[in-house]
Amino acid sequence: MSSNDVESIGNVVAQTAHFDEPLLLRSGREIAQYDIVYETYGTLNDDASNALLICHALSGHHHAAGFHEGDAKPGWWNECIGPGKAIDTNTYFVVSLNNLGGCHGSTGPTSINPETGKVYGPDFPIMAVRDWVKSQYRLMQRLNIPHWAAVVGGSLGGMQVIRWSIDYPQLVKKAVVIASAPKLTAQNIGFNEVARQAISSDPEFHDGHYLEKDTYPKQGLILARMLGHITYLSDDAMREKFGRELKTGKLSFDFDANFQVESYLRYQGEQFSSRFDANSYLLMTKALDYFDPTCDHDGDLVKCLSQATAKFLVVSFSTDWRFPPSRSEEIVQALLAARKSVSYLEVDAPQGHDAFLFPIDDYVNCLTAFLKTDTKEQNHA
Repeated sequence: MSSNDVESIGNVVAQTAHFDEPLLLRSGREIAQYDIVYETYGTLNDDASNALLICHALSGHHHAAGFHEGDAKPGWWNECIGPGKAIDTNTYFVVSLNNLGGCHGSTGPTSINPETGKVYGPDFPIMAVRDWVKSQYRLMQRLNIPHWAAVVGGSLGGMQVIRWSIDYPQLVKKAVVIASAPKLTAQNIGFNEVARQAISSDPEFHDGHYLEKDTYPKQGLILARMLGHITYLSDDAMREKFGRELKTGKLSFDFDANFQVESYLRYQGEQFSSRFDANSYLLMTKALDYFDPTCDHDGDLVKCLSQATAKFLVVSFSTDWRFPPSRSEEIVQALLAARKSVSYLEVDAPQGHDAFLFPIDDYVNCLTAFLKTDTKEQNHA
């Protein structure tokens, strides 16, 4: 399905919700006041029963669909959100936000700490997934939404969906967990630690106080993103996209980028380093590492998910080796053991972990059908 096949949302404008009520975090620290930046698509119906929450992944943000004025690049999930699309804005009132600790408008390390008058930097508290969900719940209350018709997320976003389903079970009708896992493997934690070390060992990191010195750890961020990007793609995808193609058609016999894949990774790292804050990257990867909803339930995933009342859709992708299908199947088996309603699809796709961002037919059709089930179609035009 192409975005050209259906109507576009058009231009959208981000909104900001300010909260003065302190947010107590899992770490024991608190944020005294904070802002959450968000966007909405579609129209909330009369009984506010059609709201759907989008939870973003590690480097994601609130701009999931439509266009910002003067920017030709659409939101990161524009292919799936809009009129007539899988997440149909003729039916749903979609809420997409930037999590706390991010660097796209919500309060985070680049924000001013009201206690000091300086940027938080490394003093911004490390967040846990449950902290994000708690702040999302407060936004839900602010918007006068009584429950979510669905909560949808991929990767780290899928972990937020799981946390929503067990922390606020009566407030989630449908839960869509895409390319995710019940907790990270040691290998995944290892990848995150290498990325963090790349950033923190950069001479321009300055123990996280780089903004005060009007600089940032550019090379560290580039390396972290290059490492991450490799893990998001599959071997098949990289072979198909680059093979062993040379950048100039011949070997240069030096340490510059000889192969197309080298040039591509350097470009991706360069672009990322200019738009993402290093402290936010450290924080987001720690939230990934710490996620384990079973820690409150004796390590038992079945016991943990027994609290959920939502209908689940779990989706995995065949070539995703960062969060392979076996991790999704752990969630499915635990839901079945807990006697919960769950549908599961493993999508045969070559794109690796990043496949959840692509409008792959089987994936889109499954998501569309699941969200339409038991949903009264309404046109809010």
